[in-house]
Amino acid sequence: MEIRDITPDDLDDVIDLRRRAFGPVSESGKEKWRKSVLPALAERRYLGMFDGDRLAASARLRRFTQWWHGRPQPMAAVAGVTVAPEDRGRGVGTGIMRAVIERAAELGDAVSALYPATTAIYRKLGYEHAGARHLIRLPAEALREIRPSGHVKLRRMGPGDAAELISVLHRVHGATRASGPVSYGEDTWNLWLANEDDFLYLADDGYAIYRWKGDDMEVENVVAGSSGTLRALWGLIGSASSVAREVVAAVAPDDPVLWMLRERSKERVTQVRWMFRVLDVAAAVERRGYPAHASCQAVVTVDDPVRGGGTWRLDISGGTGTATPCDEPGVTLSVNGLSALYAGVPSSTLRLSGLMSGDDRYDEALDAAFAAKPYMLDYF
Repeated sequence: MEIRDITPDDLDDVIDLRRRAFGPVSESGKEKWRKSVLPALAERRYLGMFDGDRLAASARLRRFTQWWHGRPQPMAAVAGVTVAPEDRGRGVGTGIMRAVIERAAELGDAVSALYPATTAIYRKLGYEHAGARHLIRLPAEALREIRPSGHVKLRRMGPGDAAELISVLHRVHGATRASGPVSYGEDTWNLWLANEDDFLYLADDGYAIYRWKGDDMEVENVVAGSSGTLRALWGLIGSASSVAREVVAAVAPDDPVLWMLRERSKERVTQVRWMFRVLDVAAAVERRGYPAHASCQAVVTVDDPVRGGGTWRLDISGGTGTATPCDEPGVTLSVNGLSALYAGVPSSTLRLSGLMSGDDRYDEALDAAFAAKPYMLDYF
């Protein structure tokens, strides 16, 4: 089989694969999807595996920004991985994913993430569990008690507000030292902000995206840089409590809105897990943010069967880090283990699960440097 870039002429075949993998696609859904993927074609971020002229598999590398301890970096978000039913079980999925990993690195992405339909294939290729999208279900009336403090100006958003929204995200995720959340590029935000079924509100330091879902309210995003804006946005959503029964919201695991509720006891939280992979050790370490007080000098040997392994000396201090090739003995990690460590999984967990071995004198310093509680608000 041959792997090559998807072109506009291949999109009908890609839609057919998506239909066979994920279910029926409406005509309006097809058109919206076509618009959303055209930039990816131009950027060589959509790959197909072909058996002659027949499309057997496809995968898309979405261009995202992701924050790690408040510092943004480019991230390859893998989505739309589809394999024709007649080709499953023949290594086609592994083949297309290997090509995706190499293409992402070629395009300059040092890290990658995905939401897995099945874990085994991605774990075999170096992706490891890192965080989740946390969906909490609350009685709508629980938000009724959240009152604005002071006057916060809110206005409705539209496609022309994508650049301002992205600016807000950069400021807020940087200030809160967030780990894991992502942002689409301006072209994609322009598409999403045109969705007429969504309610979109923007403040100087925050925004909210929510919608009706049956008798409930579904909250896609609430991001705020101040208590006043947070209260104003959640108060806006809570104003529907006389009609809505429940609110299902994507939140951070320690989202401040949870501390604004009058009552909390048993909570219904669904975690949609996402996986993460380091593609380029040196670039990923250099691009990540770290706690300003953390200091770490460690030697790590990484086994990466796809990208090739190596040994690096990590030097982390003052909120920044470097990884320099060396030939000294130290900690041994699979690329899965390194990816999990990067995402804040403790060294004790990695050792007990077999993802980390060797010299343990660096463990405490590594834990302090890579400490994180990663999450995402968006599904892709």
